[in-house]
Amino acid sequence: MPLHFELVTPAKLVRSEKVHMVVVPGTEGEFGVLEGHAPFMSTIRDGALQVYVTAGGAPEVIQVRGGFAEVGENGLTVLAEHVEG
Repeated sequence: MPLHFELVTPAKLVRSEKVHMVVVPGTEGEFGVLEGHAPFMSTIRDGALQVYVTAGGAPEVIQVRGGFAEVGENGLTVLAEHVEG
């Protein structure tokens, strides 16, 4: 089953899609989120968000600065202070 992933900034919704996995640059280290991950929240550091649309594919890399990541019943939401590009 795919993971629902949303990337938002204070200004807008940047992405909302179904993906295989997202690797998040957490302040305590990177962590991967798949569908069914236990709920939690983490602050994120400046770095690369790696979005794997398919299980065997190469990740799409999105540079983010600061913010929070929340995993819940609805999937993964990343609220970034700034998204490059």
